[in-house]
Amino acid sequence: MMKILSIIWKDTLVRFASASELIFFLALPIAFTLILAGITGAPSDVRIRLLVADEARSDLSRQIIAELDKSESLQTEATTRAAGEAALKERSASALLVIPANCDFDALASGEITLDLVQSPNSLDAQAAAHAIEAVLYRLGSSAQIARRAVSEISGIQPFADEAARQASFKAALASAQALMIEAPNRLETVLGNTADAYEPAANASAGQLITWVFIPLFGISAAFAEERQNGTLRRLLITPTGRGTYLLGTILGNVFWALVQMSLLVTFGSIVLKARWADHPAATAAMLVSSALAAAAFGVMLGAFVETAGQANGLSIMLGMVMALLGGCWYPGELFPEAVRTAVQVLPTTWAMQGMTDVLLRGQGLAGVLPEAGVLLGFAAIFFAVGVWRFRYE
Repeated sequence: MMKILSIIWKDTLVRFASASELIFFLALPIAFTLILAGITGAPSDVRIRLLVADEARSDLSRQIIAELDKSESLQTEATTRAAGEAALKERSASALLVIPANCDFDALASGEITLDLVQSPNSLDAQAAAHAIEAVLYRLGSSAQIARRAVSEISGIQPFADEAARQASFKAALASAQALMIEAPNRLETVLGNTADAYEPAANASAGQLITWVFIPLFGISAAFAEERQNGTLRRLLITPTGRGTYLLGTILGNVFWALVQMSLLVTFGSIVLKARWADHPAATAAMLVSSALAAAAFGVMLGAFVETAGQANGLSIMLGMVMALLGGCWYPGELFPEAVRTAVQVLPTTWAMQGMTDVLLRGQGLAGVLPEAGVLLGFAAIFFAVGVWRFRYE
């Protein structure tokens, strides 16, 4: 036991020999957590900005704008045709709807109204706006068609006294048709899942940066092994009454211990400053921290069995740590990646670590809820340790 503690103490002195280590240990993880928590939040209003040039200023044009305002995907903004076209040219807007001067109920009764929609080329927002406008106009057009049919039937029974009477009848029929369409039962029912899942930038940044900045130094165990071999200190150490298992165990336990210290500090910071719900389920949080640290440390052991030099190990540790963190959803939600990528990254421990930690932070899962993720991480640890110990070179 004393030999293991001595190895841990030796590695601690080597790691923290320079004060700059504290920058990577705590300062940079906190800085990146704050930055990502601040810049990855969704805007408060995600509706598409739709410029509307109302050249008719009639009751019908106001009704069309009112219906567009009811859309959950559009945010109308009044403008003129010239100003709207200038905004499109400057790419400050993606769609301009021009309601022509003849847009009124008289024209609607005769069915001769054409709205002008100007779109920015290759703009998804403009395409989405067009679909939303089509939906609104379809409802208005259906009501108008019903009203025209009603007026036609009425005039067939008893001709109208004059055009004013015809228009009054059309407006009354249109109002009745619109009221009936509002009361009509929906054929498409939207059902939301009963999970409280949601994207929270602060929680995602807290978990993602914790994984990133803890996994990279644990992968760096490989550099410690390579340096010991390069300097010949490993060979001298093994001449003493210190077994290979004692050396490996002491090195691994020391790195895992400091990883858990680093994780605990980042969890405390996230809980206090970012209000991340790490403390809601302490057992689940502890299970994810320990299993994640063991999986990352085991990967470092495996990597250390194959690298030749400390420089090579440091470079690979940083590169692999960054790539795994990115693909594992530690910087941005994994849902943003294509389906094929989301399937492929299931082989990465960072994916399971991130999933388990967001289960705790976003979905309120307790210990039972994160056992699958923790189990997979421990499985990764067992495989990586086995390969690393099997292929480890002591000379």
